[in-house]
Amino acid sequence: MNEYKKKIIFIINPISGTQNKSLVIKLLDERMDKEKYSWSVVYTERAGHAIEIAEQAALDKIDIVVAVGGDGTINEIARSLVHTDTALGIIPYGSGNGLARHLHIPLDPKRALDILNRGVIDVIDYGKINGTTFFCTCGVGFDAFVSLKFANAGKRGLLTYLEKTLLESLNYEPETYELETEDGTSKYKAFLIACGNASQYGNNAYITPQATLTDGLLDVTILEPFTVLDVPSLAYQLFNKTIDQNSRIKTFRCKKLTIHRTKPGVVHFDGDPLQEGKIVNIEIVNKGLRVVVPQEPVKDNSNVLQKAQEYVNGIRLINEAIVQDITYKNKKILDKLTKKGN
Repeated sequence: MNEYKKKIIFIINPISGTQNKSLVIKLLDERMDKEKYSWSVVYTERAGHAIEIAEQAALDKIDIVVAVGGDGTINEIARSLVHTDTALGIIPYGSGNGLARHLHIPLDPKRALDILNRGVIDVIDYGKINGTTFFCTCGVGFDAFVSLKFANAGKRGLLTYLEKTLLESLNYEPETYELETEDGTSKYKAFLIACGNASQYGNNAYITPQATLTDGLLDVTILEPFTVLDVPSLAYQLFNKTIDQNSRIKTFRCKKLTIHRTKPGVVHFDGDPLQEGKIVNIEIVNKGLRVVVPQEPVKDNSNVLQKAQEYVNGIRLINEAIVQDITYKNKKILDKLTKKGN
């Protein structure tokens, strides 16, 4: 590597998302600024391998480590770079791409590489949930439950996630939580509690739509129990960035949050599930990660059509799930009546 050039390591997760990443290797030679950068490419071979590569890169004073993958890969790399001089770069190739979407990094790898060439760096916050680092969102309740189901699914992608979400939501029982912040204690019966450093889960599903990555605060969204009739408006507002306006939603901001629940269970961080105890401590760490970002927010014209299609797909799956639930309940009633008749 030429010592006068900035040094980049591209870490590629070959199994994240649903797209082939061979295009990226071709584009590096075609697109990267050879006068400004020298680079190498490393493929991850196992879970946690990206953590080891990124840690060594930071020790070696590499200027930028680029995650070529989804939010899970980005999380592994970014957590190894916090409070170092090495910046995170992102070429989004995941199922949800929550952090990339929030930062307005294009999903087109050519345009993502153009952002790396410009080399604009910002410093963002990150969060911790019981000591585990996250960069987008974390939480408890239904979304954590679904993240566990999704992690065990045979296939990835938006439709798989929506299918798991909608089918499981019909039978999920909300829990009662006690929330403790610097402003006091409150109690909620909730379907889910989401804490956002960034504004979305991924796929433009804005669960904490007012969140920013640089304010030193967690944005907390509490979804209280709802009925089937509330689902269409909740789904629409989730993708329309207005879910905080729904009457079933409560929101607030804080630096630290302690969640007390009645039993241990699953939590999620950046879409990945984690088993934890009855007490869940969440906090924000201000200005901890250097990230290569667009000089100005990049407007992706496909987002409007994509969000519309996602909403249509979601409504279709909602209807299918409702029909399945009604059929199942009617069958149980019929079975009971048949037994009584005999």
